[in-house]
Amino acid sequence: MLTFAHPWLLILLPLPWLLRRLLPPRRANRAAIRVPFGDRLRRISGGEKSAATVERSARHFVVPLLLWIILLAALARPQWLEPPITKQQPTRDLLLLVDLSGSMKQEDFTNAEGKTVDRLTAVKEVLGDFLEHREGDRVGLVVFGDAAFLQAPFSTDLSLSRRLLDETVIGMAGPRTAFGDAIGLGIAQFDASEAPAKTIIALTDGNDTASQVPPVEAARIAGQRGIRIHTVAIGDPTTAGEEKLDEATLKATAKAANGSYFFAADRKALAGIYEELDRIETREIKVVSHRPLRDLFPWLLLAALAVSFLDKAVATWRASRGVESPASVSGTVRVHPLSGKLEVSG
Repeated sequence: MLTFAHPWLLILLPLPWLLRRLLPPRRANRAAIRVPFGDRLRRISGGEKSAATVERSARHFVVPLLLWIILLAALARPQWLEPPITKQQPTRDLLLLVDLSGSMKQEDFTNAEGKTVDRLTAVKEVLGDFLEHREGDRVGLVVFGDAAFLQAPFSTDLSLSRRLLDETVIGMAGPRTAFGDAIGLGIAQFDASEAPAKTIIALTDGNDTASQVPPVEAARIAGQRGIRIHTVAIGDPTTAGEEKLDEATLKATAKAANGSYFFAADRKALAGIYEELDRIETREIKVVSHRPLRDLFPWLLLAALAVSFLDKAVATWRASRGVESPASVSGTVRVHPLSGKLEVSG
């Protein structure tokens, strides 16, 4: 779309005509001689305009007018407005904490096809569907067992996060559960975050057995930094030993970080939890639009230069051919060698 940066300059278009009408004509003093046959001289020299004279006068009027229009349009700075370029800016950083301890081997979940699968496989399947609906968020992934590891840094590439999640296997981080250390590592990932909303979703089926920092204490620090933690408990609450489900700690962790606690006993409940999280963690996608501008005034200046050059070239060519020379006037004036009188012939 064509637009002008300074369209108000176009009101100056009739300025040359106004100056010609309002200002007095320029007076020039020329040497003259009075002769009795002045009328005949005027008729011969200019009283009757030739076709070449009319053409020259028209060109001397049209070319300056054209140059004025072009230069004035260039001063108005015409610009071509390109189609808008839109970019989505993430408004939330979402970090997933996934438990890879040995207890995730328990095959007490069913997949979408009705087959019995282990807990981690069910988590991958449902969590993958959850990620597909997180457009506008930056998603990161931390896995933990004996220690916590960053599996995927924050990225808007949700397919990358899902692929890295699918590559995780049970026990790759050790058999025990360092839940508190995973929260601590997650907090560190938000240090460079400028997103207005920061959320951690932790999925675990066991109690903390290997952390240096208690989960509730780590969650309290997260809450002070504006990071919300939702905990999702996976497993059987009746189990004992290291594989038991510590619901009290998971509830206290979520409460300390202004989050929510969920319990997933099977795949259907797990899918419902993600629907609830999707409702709680509403997404506000900020779209930034930019329309590039391409200046066109250099082309107008080039056109004005071409018109001026062409006009000078035509005038030079016509002068060299004698088209506009005084010899085209029918009749001559000469001085009589004896009497010294002017004689007109023609």
